[in-house]
Formats: sequence, C-alpha cells, structure tokens
Amino acid sequence: MPRKARLKSEQSVYHIICRSVSEYLLFRDENDKDYYLSLLKRYKEKYMCKIYAYCLMDNHLHIHFDPSGFDISKFMHCINVAYVRYYNKKYQRHGPVFQERFESRILDTDEYNLTLSAYIHNNAKDIPDYSGREEEYPYSSYGIYLGVKKDVLGLVDLSFVMALFNTQNKHRFIQRYRDFVSHHRDMGTSAKKCKELSKAIENEYRSGRKIIHRDWHPSKIISYISDKLLVNKTGSIMLKTKKRLIEYRAMCVYAMRVLCGLGFRDICEYVYNITISACSSLCDRGYDLIKDDRKYKEIFDALLDAKLA
Repeated sequence: MPRKARLKSEQSVYHIICRSVSEYLLFRDENDKDYYLSLLKRYKEKYMCKIYAYCLMDNHLHIHFDPSGFDISKFMHCINVAYVRYYNKKYQRHGPVFQERFESRILDTDEYNLTLSAYIHNNAKDIPDYSGREEEYPYSSYGIYLGVKKDVLGLVDLSFVMALFNTQNKHRFIQRYRDFVSHHRDMGTSAKKCKELSKAIENEYRSGRKIIHRDWHPSKIISYISDKLLVNKTGSIMLKTKKRLIEYRAMCVYAMRVLCGLGFRDICEYVYNITISACSSLCDRGYDLIKDDRKYKEIFDALLDAKLA
C-alpha cells in the first residue's frame, strides 16, 4: 500500500520529528548530538533555511523549521543521510538509524507556532536532571531563548517567535516567554488550550518572514551567472578542466540547487558530462565559494535579491 504523500507548502513553517529505530538510541553520547547540530548548522546555511527551535532527546528530536521555500524532504534527506553515515561508521553497524521517514506537520496559525515552540522547549522536563530547569538542558534551544547560554553555532533565529509576542525588547520577551513556556507545561497541548495561551499573549502578527521563491528556470540561472563571470554559457557549462570554468560550474550547480528546487539528478541534465556524486561535490564547492569569496557572494546575493517576496 503506497504511503501517504507528505503535505508541503513553500509558504509554511513546520514541526519536524525524527525517531530512532526501536532497538537503538538515536544519540548515544554528547558527541552524536553535537554532530547532528553541526549538520543542522551547515545545511540550514547552505540552503538558506531557518531554525526557530530544537530539542535533541536520546531517541528522538524536534525541530521548529522554516524552509524559506526550500523543499523539506531534500533538506532532511541531506542531514539524515549524513548522520546515518557518521553513526554507522562510528558504531560499526549497518542499516537504518531512523524509524521510517521523518514526520512533518504544517504550522498554519500563530497559535500553533507559539504552542509548538513551548512544546519543544518543554521536552527536557522528561529528563530527571532537567525537570523544572529545562532551560539548562544543553541540547535544547530554550536556554538560548532565555539568554542563559550562547548560541555558539549561530543556529537559532529568535526573531519569528519574538514577533509573535509583539515585542523587540529582549528583557521583556525573555520574561514573557519563560512564563508562557512554564504555563504551557502545566496546561497541556489541546487545541482549546493553545488558543487560550495565545490570547494571553495579545499579539499582533508581525513576523516579517521572507520566502525565497525557488522556481527559477535553470537556463536563466546559467545565463545570469555566465554573464557575470564573462564565460560562454553554451560550451563552458559542459567543460570541467580549467579552474575558472570549474568555479563557474560550481556556482551554477549551487544556485540551481538553492533557487530552482532541483535534485542533483535533475541538475545533471543541465550541466552535462557529470555524475550525481560529482554534482553534489560541485554544489558543496559552489557553497564554499559564496562563503569565502566576495566576488561570488555578490553575484549570488544579486541573484537572490530578485527572488525575495
């Protein structure tokens, strides 16, 4: 029987849940959790997404995730495949680590987003050492929200939830958010109670979210970048020898991945003379070029500006 299609929307924010297979812990030690967070950091920056909250437990995890128009299946596939590779190598095992595919739930109201944020940050209450002081749990973003720990990785975007509380005053937000999360822990998660909690906030929605439209046609990406780098788009996209052309191809592959919503197999149809594995490596190189080289960053930023809503 075919599995149910995943509900997706480029405008949506999501609650993502991943669980381990029953006979294993998803995270056996702190290094495992650190590695997973490093993957979240890399891929949320690479694909220009946002993390609003997270909590890593031993056998499952929660993420309050804004793909900013990127495909959540592609995003989670990258992270979970990388983590399974790491996990199986470290523990000398084979086979799946995650229980089936990840779960995703669309958050379509302010109330749902607020309640989900509190729910994730209350997860640590089930850990005996952190019950009643959930903000001290090191693998939750709650401490970042309350200012009791630094966001060393630069992983969490607080602006979305702060806007739902209709305040830019950090001290006032911390107090109200702490009260909100504590109140939520005591009340539960029913739909009726969600609405009661959100009314207590008396918020006016001003999130200011920006969605990156990922619907460029690949030919336009190639044409734009070839014009900026002064290369012949007809032949150069097929060549893979000279450094300048390798960087051009890498830039095109990365831009197509981020702005066209394409998988690597689809991108190969436009780049030619390349394997899926090599296409993935070119994407990584393109991302590194944009991070490390001002010229490429300016080209990509100019391309991106035309796609923000």
